[in-house]
Amino acid sequence: MSDDTIAEALPPVRHWPAVDLTGVDFDPVLTQLMREGPVTRIQLLNGEGWAWLVTRHDDVRMVTNDPRFSREAVMDRQVTRLAPHFIPARGAVGFLDPPDHTRLRRAVAAAFTARGVERVREKSRRMLDELVDELIQEGPPADLTATVLSPFPIAVICELMGVPATDRQAMHTWTQLILSSSHGAKVSEKAKDEMSTYFAKLIGERHDSTGEYVTSLLGAALGQDGITLDEAVGLAVLLQIGGEAVTNNSGQLFYILLTRPDLAERLRTEPEIRPQAIDELIRYIPHRSAVGLSRIAMEDVEINGVRIRAGDAIYVSYLAANRDPDVFPDPETIDFSRSPNPHVAFGFGPHYCPGGMLARLESELMVDALLDRLPGLRLAVPPDQVPFKKGALIRGPEALPVTW
Repeated sequence: MSDDTIAEALPPVRHWPAVDLTGVDFDPVLTQLMREGPVTRIQLLNGEGWAWLVTRHDDVRMVTNDPRFSREAVMDRQVTRLAPHFIPARGAVGFLDPPDHTRLRRAVAAAFTARGVERVREKSRRMLDELVDELIQEGPPADLTATVLSPFPIAVICELMGVPATDRQAMHTWTQLILSSSHGAKVSEKAKDEMSTYFAKLIGERHDSTGEYVTSLLGAALGQDGITLDEAVGLAVLLQIGGEAVTNNSGQLFYILLTRPDLAERLRTEPEIRPQAIDELIRYIPHRSAVGLSRIAMEDVEINGVRIRAGDAIYVSYLAANRDPDVFPDPETIDFSRSPNPHVAFGFGPHYCPGGMLARLESELMVDALLDRLPGLRLAVPPDQVPFKKGALIRGPEALPVTW
């Protein structure tokens, strides 16, 4: 048998049904795929054919940062995928490659720098304090998701985007319909069209703006012909939707703290470790179902002795990378003193989540407010009775019943 024949022996294609998981259980199919090797092949519920999957930390970082793997090339393909509908807008930032991707991200970069995020810290803290005031006033029991974990990230992302408070509920409704797979493609598409129309009007009104809101920055870029209106709207929609991912992540974060009182108590008594502890919780949380967006190999590339051919679809698993034992010793353990902690929960490379710093800020503010102001905070139901979302691309509790 020649070396070429050995190199071309393909791993089996594993069907990945991506069942609804509760709590912070790690996906058993992903666990098995990680055991099978650094590069495997998968078939998801929708789309066509199969795709490669890389799970090791170093390989994930390589693929996401290598121009030989294209997001743009996915636009014209029916790649195997989790979502039942696939409605990317041409020119949307998630499906662009550099240099177009770089040009578009640059337009809003100022809002997501450390300075830009700090600009909303005090207002965010005040908005959160008001929500916690209402929670305490209403008294226990309460649904932490409905009272704090959902309205707070919506308020913060709307503040950063420059969306008036009166329109927050509409934004939330659209986002939920876009992110759910249970309503069908037409409902998701209609919600996306309505949100796009809204942002087109808002950005258009802020043409030549000098403000610091994201929609103002986009309006200014439009005025200087840096980007088209369609590109600006696509980016605004993506950032608005991404802002609500904090609800699901913080839902899982507080689920962990409320089912592991030892961890919550440590954060209460050692407030100085909170930023590092939150980063470790973000590494540990299985924040999505299966995998996100794929890439297409633009030429033959070898990864760990496996040849990925030009035209092949490939996925990375950030969740798997965050449990790579070669990078994170004892990865199944939540270790608040873990250092360094080079997790990729916010992605890596050009498509790194622009809201990573904002998400950390929100998580820190919520941990401070809820642990310090409600020292007796605990689940109001047994852990296995906390309802988790079904048919969702992003994992998180539907409700988090608490008392204090």
